[in-house]
Amino acid sequence: MSDNKNNSKSKMLIIIAILVLIIAVIGVTYAAIFYSKIGEEVNNLSTGTLVMSYSENNNGIYLTNASPMSDEVGMSLTDENLYFDFTINATMSGNANVNYIISASKDSSSTLDDSAVKVYLTNLNGDNESQVLEPTKVSSLNTTNNISYAPNNQYVILESNFRNSESRNYRLRMWLSDDYSLSNTVETYMLRINVYANMSD
Repeated sequence: MSDNKNNSKSKMLIIIAILVLIIAVIGVTYAAIFYSKIGEEVNNLSTGTLVMSYSENNNGIYLTNASPMSDEVGMSLTDENLYFDFTINATMSGNANVNYIISASKDSSSTLDDSAVKVYLTNLNGDNESQVLEPTKVSSLNTTNNISYAPNNQYVILESNFRNSESRNYRLRMWLSDDYSLSNTVETYMLRINVYANMSD
């Protein structure tokens, strides 16, 4: 009788051990599958970076004692002091979509009103230029206040995006609008150019 009890206990212990082993194997398998799915998601994430570069000493364009001029003249300014060239380099990994804006912030030392100044943005391809932003008074530009990835109270020059690694060259011109009446005082205006980016799906 005691042999039967011992055999029953042994069988019961073996069955419990097998059940524990099965549960452990199922648990490890589930954990491995769950981890594998997390890994797949992480591996599928895409990244991108944007860098703005310029050759001048500061990232801006400056007017002082300028004379009012027509859009036709302003759009063709060739004096190096009257335009600002800059490059945006995008380095992408995978299928990223990077939204970006080119914005301008008015320097606090400026004495001219925003409605007195016009800006004009072109894309540079070697010696060729193509219009990106038509001649527009700064006061008529949208602001960054509704753009989550940029600081408030800047002016939006351009909103665009990158999907591939690429370099884009831009030229910004700025001049006094021909409907502005000059005063007898020295008047200045300076815009600092910034680039802000945000990766989206």
